[in-house]
Amino acid sequence: MNFDKLGLSDSLLKAVKVTGYTKPTLIQEKAIPAILSGKDVMAAAQTGTGKTAGFTLPLLQLLNWKKRTTPHEIRALVLTPTRELAAQVKESIEKYGANEKLKYGVVFGGVNINPQKQKLKNGLDILIATPGRLLDLHQQQSVKFNEIEVLILDEADRMLDMGFIKDIRRILKLMPKQRQNLMFSATFSNEIRQLAKTICQKPIEIDVAPRNSTVKLISQKLFKVEKTRKTDLLCALISSTSEQALVFIRTKYGANNLVKKLHRNNISALAIHGNRSQAQRTKALDMFKNDEVQVLVATDIAARGIDIDQLPTVINFDLPQVPEDYVHRIGRTGRAGTSGNAISLVSAEEKKQLRDIERVIKKPIPEADIAEFHSLLTSLQENKRSPIELPKSERQQREVKTKPKRHKRGRSNSNRNLKIQKSKKSSGANERASVGEASAR
Repeated sequence: MNFDKLGLSDSLLKAVKVTGYTKPTLIQEKAIPAILSGKDVMAAAQTGTGKTAGFTLPLLQLLNWKKRTTPHEIRALVLTPTRELAAQVKESIEKYGANEKLKYGVVFGGVNINPQKQKLKNGLDILIATPGRLLDLHQQQSVKFNEIEVLILDEADRMLDMGFIKDIRRILKLMPKQRQNLMFSATFSNEIRQLAKTICQKPIEIDVAPRNSTVKLISQKLFKVEKTRKTDLLCALISSTSEQALVFIRTKYGANNLVKKLHRNNISALAIHGNRSQAQRTKALDMFKNDEVQVLVATDIAARGIDIDQLPTVINFDLPQVPEDYVHRIGRTGRAGTSGNAISLVSAEEKKQLRDIERVIKKPIPEADIAEFHSLLTSLQENKRSPIELPKSERQQREVKTKPKRHKRGRSNSNRNLKIQKSKKSSGANERASVGEASAR
């Protein structure tokens, strides 16, 4: 089936053609007509199968009729769990809505709220938002929900995992009851189904893949390795190719530490996690997308928002604590019909996580040959790579950290010397005064 069979307008079909896509994915084929019918929809599909376009294309068509937006009002709201995912949805709307006369914007935390308030001043057709910042803006009377026609929850399961359920319920209470509701997610847990019952009215349910299944085009394997040798093996894996890799790690501190170790092995890398400012996260992601660095090290908080075309490899430096996150992690590769590789480095301490993951995906992950392990490490020792030039931002950070602070000590010594001189002058003056006084006597 082609896109022109789904009921999309000529202007949208023209935008799709520009992207180079000719055939819709299975989730798009089923979701687009369902959404255009005006009914509520619950859709679950594997990560990387085109869910975002599955709702942005019909949303643009539903809203593309002449209705003026009023101040601070919005016609459609897309809720996402992370800033990266919000930015990804905005990019999709920009791409497919190039020929539509609709106003849209994105709001999330970690950046100045004033430009966002200004953007909402005259109203928007589509607003993409994270729950916390949206409620902040509503509290400041910068956004109203009285005219909402469509509500979309994207990655609803992740929003529940991140504790947004109370914020979502608060937002729902502020909305008109008459609206179209769309829930899109990689998985639908029992908790999600309970939430759907309170939001959707007789929804069309679409499930194009078994729960927690992985894309068949992704080649998976694992290396059993001592925890202390993980970095060596990672460096060997990355050094054996010029291709980029997205590396997942459990903690923010671990991400920063791993980037430093990669730099010491002459591998260009940047980290992206919750403690980075939005500007830092966006810059790191852009540099990775533009092939300016070979490795992007990320925590699970950023996993759902990373959308990179033709990313060849995902590496799990640490296995995730939540087994379902494994599906989302490796889903960053093998997107839109392309093949990909998913490699996991598993230590003895992670046996339970591995067992839980294999139970969730309903199949064992193939173990790499031990000979391949030793071959990679030997190759790393024999073929030391030439030094690289670190990204400018990283060089500046290092310069600040390593810059000597003798000037401060110098200033301190100068102040100390000045005080001593003043003290000497003062004591000298006192001595002269004492002598003069004695002479007077």
